[in-house]
Amino acid sequence: MGKAAAVGTAVVVCAAVGTAVVLGRRRRRRDAELLGAAEAERKKKVAAVIEDVERTLATPTALLRGISDALVLEMERGLRGDMHSQLKMLISYVDNLPTGDEHGLFYALDLGGTNFRVLRVQLGGREKRVAKQQYQEVSIPPHLMVGTSLELFDFIAAVLAKFVETEGDEFHLPMGRQRELGFTFSFPVNQLSISSGTLIKWTKGFSINGTVGEDVVAELSKAMERQGLDMKVTALVNDTVGTLAGGRYMDNDVVAAVILGTGTNAAYVEHANAIPKWTGLLPKSGNMVINTEWGSFKSDKLPLSEYDKALDFESLNPGEQIYEKLISGMYLGEIVRRILLKLAHDAALFGDVVPAKLELPFVLRTPDMSAMHHDASHDLKILGSKLKDIVGVADTSLEVRYITRHICDIVAERGARLAAAGIYGILKKLGRDKVPTDGSPMQRTVVALDGGLYEHYKKFSSCLEATLSDLLGDEASSSLVAKLANDGSGIGAALLAASHSQYADIY
Repeated sequence: MGKAAAVGTAVVVCAAVGTAVVLGRRRRRRDAELLGAAEAERKKKVAAVIEDVERTLATPTALLRGISDALVLEMERGLRGDMHSQLKMLISYVDNLPTGDEHGLFYALDLGGTNFRVLRVQLGGREKRVAKQQYQEVSIPPHLMVGTSLELFDFIAAVLAKFVETEGDEFHLPMGRQRELGFTFSFPVNQLSISSGTLIKWTKGFSINGTVGEDVVAELSKAMERQGLDMKVTALVNDTVGTLAGGRYMDNDVVAAVILGTGTNAAYVEHANAIPKWTGLLPKSGNMVINTEWGSFKSDKLPLSEYDKALDFESLNPGEQIYEKLISGMYLGEIVRRILLKLAHDAALFGDVVPAKLELPFVLRTPDMSAMHHDASHDLKILGSKLKDIVGVADTSLEVRYITRHICDIVAERGARLAAAGIYGILKKLGRDKVPTDGSPMQRTVVALDGGLYEHYKKFSSCLEATLSDLLGDEASSSLVAKLANDGSGIGAALLAASHSQYADIY
């Protein structure tokens, strides 16, 4: 090949290489542009979903006031005995709340789930208060949850009898007196008196033949007799009423109790003459504790999103317990999961493949949601670890983590603000929502709160308290105290056994 031909070939080769380089650059630029456009489109879809979530879960103060007004109307309907009222407003027959003067040895049995507790307290009056207390927690064998009434109550009575046998010298039962017990029974009951009530239905995984329609106190009493245990049930209460009693014992200004845990409920002290459906003699105290069963509250004012509607439709009790499904620990994590699943499907939040575990209902629990929400690290490491463990995504970007935390914030804030609206409604019903117009000083008002959601989810509880202050206004809120009441349902039952003791006039 001549020199000229070689040079020509080289030029052609160089030109081809140059063309290839140019084409490669253009292709990479085009690919980058396409990727950039795809990423921009993905972010646009993410923003659209989040904007819709923020809009449909919003709880402006004006809306909360409307919800409170609707709740008060339902409370009044329930107190009248209106069959169409959403709130049962159950009469608890508790008209004597503990005062602090109670003396003696009292027992409690707290049955509300797969575990139950037995407890004893030695009360020493105003000076010593709860001088001594002991308790034991026992798991109920699964087969007894679906067995017979006889088997279940015999098992409970046997545990109670053994617990009584361990009673030490520091506990004192006066000679000739019968031991007395407060029975916290957290299942739907038609209360007939302070110490009797018939079971409406089993919940929480229990399905026992022969108990529905029966007096649960009578069932327990017969079982204790079979064990040779001489003990009288003097108070049958649910956990919310027990929490109210425990709160009142520690602080005489407690007017209401609220449970915010797996489920939710509220009880408060109502004036007996404000209960039209009460047909008996008015109690000497002039008051009666009302168990609202407010979890069943629903109103067209409640901000229901597509996620709430789908959750309700797929639940075991569609159309029921709507308020509870918006604010309680059983459901908050599930709402977050459903929103994240929408982001995964519609906006590829976790990549092109939707994580299989994210499709599983209730895989994201509220304690996990709380841990993610409270992650204050600069790289949200805890949140990333939770997503890896729960959703199965090994590596999430910082953007995904911040979006997840924002969703937790939206859901928790709505739940806390709706819970605050409920408490505000009760205070409004009692006339404790505003400063007196006659110039008299504002009464100190205490609300006792119990439940893991309120106790452990700090952002939830802080938001609830701030919202309540906002609804009440500066002056009225200065007289309100929200107080954590630990183990109210256990010790509260023992205190109610004392305040309704057959020996009460002797103390």
